[in-house]
Amino acid sequence: MSVNKQMKLASRPIGMPSEDTWRLESNAIPSPGPGEFLTKIEYVSLDPAMRGWMNDMKSYIPPVKIDAVMRAGTIGKVIESNHDGYKVGDYVTGSMGVQQYAVSDGSFCVKTDTFGLPPEKFLSTLGMPGFTAYFGFLEVGQPKEGETVVVSGAAGAVGSVVGQIAKIKGCRAVGIAGGPEKCKYVVDELGFDACIDYKQGDVRSGLKEHCPDGVDVYFDNVGGEILDTVLTKINRGARIPICGAISQYNNKEAVKGPSNYLSLLVNRAMMKGLVVFDWQDRYAEGGMQMAQWMQQGKLKSREHIEEGIENFYPTFCKLFNGEKKGKLILKV
Repeated sequence: MSVNKQMKLASRPIGMPSEDTWRLESNAIPSPGPGEFLTKIEYVSLDPAMRGWMNDMKSYIPPVKIDAVMRAGTIGKVIESNHDGYKVGDYVTGSMGVQQYAVSDGSFCVKTDTFGLPPEKFLSTLGMPGFTAYFGFLEVGQPKEGETVVVSGAAGAVGSVVGQIAKIKGCRAVGIAGGPEKCKYVVDELGFDACIDYKQGDVRSGLKEHCPDGVDVYFDNVGGEILDTVLTKINRGARIPICGAISQYNNKEAVKGPSNYLSLLVNRAMMKGLVVFDWQDRYAEGGMQMAQWMQQGKLKSREHIEEGIENFYPTFCKLFNGEKKGKLILKV
């Protein structure tokens, strides 16, 4: 008999989550009621934001409750429907959590035409990470042709797209990533002008070498010391979209803020946080443009796919240990 395997939050972690932060349960597959449909989930998105969703504190979204299915972006196929807007065979993207089956009334979901593309692309460049990069960079970063753009986490799902869009918009793109293999990927495959290996060298020296005219846009995915260092190189009127701070998510002590923040004052610069949900009414716009760039060969997408819901924890760890290459996805 088929069951629905679900990964549920068992406790709130302090620092880096341990394996017993979650527990795997096998429950009956739910049945859709009136106005609902049942989705067989194929892929689950693993994102750094998941770490913040486990904290019992005020944020842009309520925390995951103890004993609830772990929140995550998903894509799957409708296998049973009592909903006029969704028929059997439709692909659906949404936030259905780390499980194999889910019932929905259409809330927090959207029917997705994959146009024959692999469905996992819609959790990557044509999904939430891509939308984050597209709107966060263009709307908050406000790039102008000829400017220098620096991107931390440049080999990751969001950063890799930001740098490629920077090149499409006529900017100089400089990435920051960890390790020679990732830096080579960022330059040779994604087309960045340069990439600074923060694990091997001095970020300050790398910025001096690769950004001799300063930094006009810094798209920050990591926070911490790297943000602090880039602040010393920003130009007058620079824009700094704050997308994430992965270097700080597992801290057991208070988050470390930038000590060089007065550079914002001196340079009349702007630092602004962003949450992709602010542009949810424009997702179709961003998706169509990025799909067009992909068809034109201007935008590349890489997915790192692991298999098996039982492997959720070791896969989750890849978000923070540097082992992933591209958008991290779990095939459940």
